[in-house]
Amino acid sequence: MTGKDEYYNKAKQQGYRSRSAYKLKQIDDQMGLFDPGDTVLDLGAAPGGWLQVAAETVGEAGRVIGVDFQRIETIEPGDVETLRGDMTEDKTQERIADLAPDVVDVVISDMAPNMTGEYSLDQARSLHLARTAFEVAQEFLESGGNFVAKVFEGRDLDDFVEDVEDEFDKVSILRPDASRDSSSEIFVVGIGRLTAPVSEGETVEVSIEATGEDGDGIAYVEGYTIFVPDTRIGDEVTIEIGDVKPRYGFGKRIDD
Repeated sequence: MTGKDEYYNKAKQQGYRSRSAYKLKQIDDQMGLFDPGDTVLDLGAAPGGWLQVAAETVGEAGRVIGVDFQRIETIEPGDVETLRGDMTEDKTQERIADLAPDVVDVVISDMAPNMTGEYSLDQARSLHLARTAFEVAQEFLESGGNFVAKVFEGRDLDDFVEDVEDEFDKVSILRPDASRDSSSEIFVVGIGRLTAPVSEGETVEVSIEATGEDGDGIAYVEGYTIFVPDTRIGDEVTIEIGDVKPRYGFGKRIDD
């Protein structure tokens, strides 16, 4: 049995609307995209296979919003809403903002261009759609949130990956087993969106305002937590920023 037959038949048997549902399942299994209660924004969601997987994973406490210019049949069970629109148009993104005023924990995109058969053109269009998804993620995604976008391998992919790396704690390029052998699609996955007001290697002056469980001093820059060893409450110190995580970072005292 070929890979295509295996996942097509499996989707039919298990009630998924598309074989691509297994791509998202495999990405989630490997990367841990979803947590119960998450709000998920699915771009290019028709016919709804990824919506089904997301709804199952985030559970009754979660919320899933699907966007596509094609109509999407109602997804049950779960809190799943759908919106018809073209993701490359500003008015669609404005409608998303109205529908999802709260934070979004995960942005996923399986968008693909209408195929022309000319690979360089199709690849460029797929990259444009991936960048559109990335821009939406930058607009709506919560600090620490996760991102997935499909793109075809080819020109300018490295530049796109580098841009994603600037925004996320960890970035991986995956090719799920459920992808067809003949397909050039890959998935760029960003885990832990970084919204820190500081960057690695930056030098800043801080006041130590608290002490962590391990005894490290704690400073705050625009509400962002930085752990600084060898300091005490009340110290005014100059530090060099080291590792930067979505919600906290580390600094090394350099004013000794």
